[in-house]
Amino acid sequence: MSNLPIFDVAGSAMNAQSVRLSTIASNMANADSVSGTAEGTFRALQPVFSAEAVGARPELAGVRVTEVTQSEAAPIKRYEPGHPLADGEGYVYAPDIDPVAQMVDMISASRSYQANVEVFNTAKDLAMATLNMGR
Repeated sequence: MSNLPIFDVAGSAMNAQSVRLSTIASNMANADSVSGTAEGTFRALQPVFSAEAVGARPELAGVRVTEVTQSEAAPIKRYEPGHPLADGEGYVYAPDIDPVAQMVDMISASRSYQANVEVFNTAKDLAMATLNMGR
């Protein structure tokens, strides 16, 4: 932990948004994947966030990823009898992932990450200006 809690708050937020971006990237990468069974189908990932106190300052809260959960949405069943992964009835199973919703989530996560980078940089600049006041 640093002496300036704002660095801890911004750092925890940047870490959480980084995990969020990674799960979105995984979801997007697997959006078009198919499986021969419903059980073998990729399930979208979603991070779960929780607030956490920063040091001994209960008025300040950072964020942390408590877990990454898998979607409970049923896979999409498509009739493709010629597909090499089709089951005995000719069906393949695709994950229920909406690429548009994932892109919106990615933009939101990216903007949140960038905003926290700005907070971090501003706090650093203010700390440096304070240190340079005595010169």
